Amino acid sequence: MPITSKRRKARKEAELTLALARLQDLAREQADRLGPYADQARDQAAVKLFQARGWTAPRLETAALRVEDTVAPRVAGMLNAAAHRVDPYPGRRGMRLLRTSKRRVPRGALVGGAAVIGGLLVYSLVRMRQASQDAEWQEHLDQARDQVRETRENLEERASATTSKAKEAAKETARTAKGKSKETVRTATGENHARENGQPGH
Repeated sequence: MPITSKRRKARKEAELTLALARLQDLAREQADRLGPYADQARDQAAVKLFQARGWTAPRLETAALRVEDTVAPRVAGMLNAAAHRVDPYPGRRGMRLLRTSKRRVPRGALVGGAAVIGGLLVYSLVRMRQASQDAEWQEHLDQARDQVRETRENLEERASATTSKAKEAAKETARTAKGKSKETVRTATGENHARENGQPGH
């Protein structure tokens, strides 16, 4: 293999190696730049979650007290009325005594009904808050993904541009070298013809 071809090949390999090293440095810089954003999003989400818990706890307690004071007696009254309507023997002694004495429903039944309703309210509030937190988390994750995708596309475009430039430079170098070698061959051929004809080469 001629020495010029070896040099040309070594030069191309060196240029490609240099271009790849630049791309790797650029990728590392982008990774270092985007890393803090992910940490910041995680920290903000933790703070928001803590604030949401602090906001929800007193409201749940207030809701439980209101249920115990307002809803539980109404539920007890509705259950009592339903029992009167459903009873197949309305003249029973126990029911008559209950009607005449107007005894209140046992406290255990009231507490149980209030607990069930309070549990349902708490569950619905927690589910609503969790859904909003999940949506917020998803939004942060989508933003981080979009930033990473954008950076990757930029890196790919720069890599493509650098590779194209390297190829063009290699082609230009090859054309220049080929033209010089043809000119050298023509000059040598002209000198040989001149010697054969006994004339000095131009």
